[in-house]
Amino acid sequence: MLVQTFLTRIEEERGRLLHWAPLFLGTGIGLYFGVSREPTMTVYAGLVLAILACLTSARLWPWGIGPVAIGVALVATGVCLAGARAHLVGQPVLGFRYYGPVEGRIVKIDRSQSDAVRLTLDQVRLDDVGPRNRATTVRVSLHGDQRFLAPAIGQRIALTAHLSGPNGAVEPGGFDFQRMAWFRGIGAVGYTRVPALLLAPPEPGFALVVGRMRQAIGAWVQRVLPGETGAFAAAITTGDRSAMSRDTIDALRASNLAHLLAISGLHMGLLTGFIFQAMRMVLSLWQSVALRYPIKKLAACAAILSGAFYLALSGGNIATERAFIMVATMFVAILFDRRALSLRAVAMAALIVLTLHPEALVEPGFQMSFAATTALVAVFGWLRDRARNDGAWRAPKWARPVLAVVISSFVAGLATAPIGAAHFNQISHYGLVANLLSVPVMGALIMPLAVLAAVLSPIGLGWLPLKLMGPAIDWIIGVARVVSSLDGATGQVPAPPDMVLPLVAIGGIFATLLRARARWLALVPFVLAGLMWTQVTRPPVLISATGGLVGVMTPEGRALSKPRGEGFAALSWLENDGDPADQDTAFARAGFTGAKGRMRAEVSVATLIHLTGRGAGDRLADACAAADLVVLSVKRTTPPPPGCTVLDRATLSDTGAVALWPDAAGGFRLQTARARAGDRLWTR
Repeated sequence: MLVQTFLTRIEEERGRLLHWAPLFLGTGIGLYFGVSREPTMTVYAGLVLAILACLTSARLWPWGIGPVAIGVALVATGVCLAGARAHLVGQPVLGFRYYGPVEGRIVKIDRSQSDAVRLTLDQVRLDDVGPRNRATTVRVSLHGDQRFLAPAIGQRIALTAHLSGPNGAVEPGGFDFQRMAWFRGIGAVGYTRVPALLLAPPEPGFALVVGRMRQAIGAWVQRVLPGETGAFAAAITTGDRSAMSRDTIDALRASNLAHLLAISGLHMGLLTGFIFQAMRMVLSLWQSVALRYPIKKLAACAAILSGAFYLALSGGNIATERAFIMVATMFVAILFDRRALSLRAVAMAALIVLTLHPEALVEPGFQMSFAATTALVAVFGWLRDRARNDGAWRAPKWARPVLAVVISSFVAGLATAPIGAAHFNQISHYGLVANLLSVPVMGALIMPLAVLAAVLSPIGLGWLPLKLMGPAIDWIIGVARVVSSLDGATGQVPAPPDMVLPLVAIGGIFATLLRARARWLALVPFVLAGLMWTQVTRPPVLISATGGLVGVMTPEGRALSKPRGEGFAALSWLENDGDPADQDTAFARAGFTGAKGRMRAEVSVATLIHLTGRGAGDRLADACAAADLVVLSVKRTTPPPPGCTVLDRATLSDTGAVALWPDAAGGFRLQTARARAGDRLWTR
């Protein structure tokens, strides 16, 4: 009886099976990234056979079992797609620490977490390193005196740098930088403190022509609009944020306006939507054209072409490519006389993105953009259907644009809030207000003026729309600074367990796609996700991968073993705790005792001593006599005494960061970042 009811429900959804396809394909991709060992060729062969069997079953028994078989086939396809992508993008990864000459060609310029200029180089040459061991693409941050080089796309440069392979997570289960670098083709990261020198200017020809054009446009924009205003304008037109100050970026993030910088769905939608409406209006002015040709479809073609140009101009990163696919799918729907803004179009866009870039599933950009788009299409579709019903309340015409902005900001903010909180451990309490004050300005003034600047620039008048953009950009930056400075502007939340976001996604899909009373089933995953998040427990002790930093949990929050150094790990630990403190504040907490170089901590799971500085290895025996666990920031030269657990630099280089948890026997167990990440292509 239960099986029959289940099959009946599936048959009722047959006309909307495309809407469910991204859920099944994404489940397969998620399974690939969730396993701890890289699937073997035998596993892939079995999955291909399962796909064929499922498709055959769906062909033979289209009713009842057919949709179920297709769903299983999509899950298996997701695993295969993700595995194929991971093998195809693989590049050589530097397997050791390197210090010496580095030569390469600049292909990207941006800024690091520490606000330093950061260069991505390809065609890399390293001293005495053969092709098999040499990373072909590296990313280097420039510190110190760099006045001898004005970086430009296509330049061949030389520098002396510290390089190493991409690091793993700063704590077990944390953000996996190794995986991100693998899929972006980055084989080594590092920094230099000596001047970088120009070897050769950009070569003529079409190689990197788009990158050079982006840089030229960005420089022109900043000449017309100096300071932070021009930096903001360059960021939204070319995607280059390298000129923006850290203070402005932090203010935009704290006010939930950072999405205005990313060339993603909002910008692509505003640009292509403006082009579509403008072209349709211009073509309708010619009676002969309007009566003889499908001007709506011609305008859709113009919008697609403008979006493709914007994609190329912005550098073609994954976020912008995803946004282009989404808007292109909607305009293609217009070409085939289908509704542009529909869940079917969103599902098609999601399937295309996941097929081209399966790794996008685990990135916040994909999750937030599709969550916002799906929620907006569903809510405005529901409002449209209600407006068609007789007796349904309708807002006055003059109030509809304002109401649309309020509803879209509220719905998009609500849909993306749990995702942003999970990835960035931060909630903007006044984000809705900031967006209501800024998004209309972005859509009504800044984006149309940017299009007008592009149109007028060939005749030398592009500076005029840019000048008019200035006050609007200053308004957005001012809103961000005022909102971010308000008391309680942001709140911090701890990092959730791994299953929270998948449950939130399932709940959102159920709420959007299920019919009538069945929609209440969405509460089940939502409630489970909320319970898991509220009951999350953070590790009592965290140890960095170098052994140079230890953090222990106290009633005040996590206490750190030193006030500076390894700032990225320190900041990440505190953010994942949901703790707004900085490293100095965390160091001042009552968690460690002792003198510099020999810090002692008493925690529920163990007594721990952290040895650092010169001669740390010589103090190992004394430390072992007074502690259960000793963390050593250097490589030990003598065996530890019996019964003493020692984590030295050499051990930690193999295990990665370590977390201590209580065990059933009253002691402690070690959880390592390497074990948590598993044996994957990017961890080898």
